Amino acid sequence: MTSHDLPQDGLELRSTLSDDGIVTLAVRRAAVDAPHDDQVVVRVEAAPINPSDLGMLLAGGDAEAAIAAGDGMHPAVAVPVSAGVLAAQRARIGKPMPVGNEGAGVVIAAGASDAAQGLVGRVVGFLSGNAYGQYRTLHVAQCLPMPEGTEPADAAAAFVNPLTALGMVETMRSEGHTALVHTVGASNLGLMLNRICLDDGIGLVNIVRKPEHVELLRAQGATHVVDSSASTFIDDLTDALRSTGATIAFDAIGGGDLGGILLSRMEVVAGERAGEFSRYGSDTNKQVYIYGGLDRGPTTLRRDFGMSWSIGGWLLTPFLAKIGKEAAERLRRRVADEITTTFASTYGTRLSLADAVDPDQVRRYAKMATGDKALVAPHG
Repeated sequence: MTSHDLPQDGLELRSTLSDDGIVTLAVRRAAVDAPHDDQVVVRVEAAPINPSDLGMLLAGGDAEAAIAAGDGMHPAVAVPVSAGVLAAQRARIGKPMPVGNEGAGVVIAAGASDAAQGLVGRVVGFLSGNAYGQYRTLHVAQCLPMPEGTEPADAAAAFVNPLTALGMVETMRSEGHTALVHTVGASNLGLMLNRICLDDGIGLVNIVRKPEHVELLRAQGATHVVDSSASTFIDDLTDALRSTGATIAFDAIGGGDLGGILLSRMEVVAGERAGEFSRYGSDTNKQVYIYGGLDRGPTTLRRDFGMSWSIGGWLLTPFLAKIGKEAAERLRRRVADEITTTFASTYGTRLSLADAVDPDQVRRYAKMATGDKALVAPHG
């Protein structure tokens, strides 16, 4: 397809926050831009809704109160936003924001450069920030070409979860740790991380919230799976930390006392190994990184874990910038090579663009329930 044959426009989603405390997620028409030399046009076939997408989609609003808000021609959904959340997002008021961090599709047109022309007809995953649309014009650097025969749905989640999982392992190694803890073990990301650790011989403590998630992970070869809903959780967690020696954790929950519990139990194990008492605790460095906010409440720390500890945030984009282009490309190539194995994703529901603004569907995907991840198919 040449640039002259491209569709003039296509449907997309945009999220607009108004000063009356309402965020509206709407389907609208947008022009399809012809590609420049190092750009391609992707016909988007699939784009996942990740937890990291919800903040832009719904602006931190109350999804349970979602109501239909379309004008008859363009379906939309309206969600109320609290005064505090509204005040924190003043800069986006009145601006229709693009949504969707990543997706996949087929390259249907390309600019004149060899790199762009080489992608024509290929299935690519891409990272863009505006993936919920039928067509996207992207720089070749935003695209990850897939092996022959890869389906777009398999490539849709080729960036956020896979690179985050690999980034956790890289961070663990670079900071001198030898094993790690992950707090949402049964999620798509958690299952990927489990496969990576099994393949690479790394100790991993998987924390889950339901007994059936324990069985799911054990069926996939996981050795250390701890159910936070069990009455034996603290003892089980401590035993797993003893077995693995994990001193770094990646926490998607964020709020509550789980981060503090992890530091505390790591300190218990470190103290057992130290042998000598110190009122300052062990000198073993213990690290918790919060990379998500499934619980938006305060993070509670009891400070019973000595003085050698850190808690902070971890984000994918700064991590990739820190490791540099060559190392980031190495990780990207591994993702492409193992997209249907190590980095396979599963979905509980598939949505058209119109479905994505249906209030019932909004309430469903906003819960981010394990095993019920949504995949947006912009062409229906």
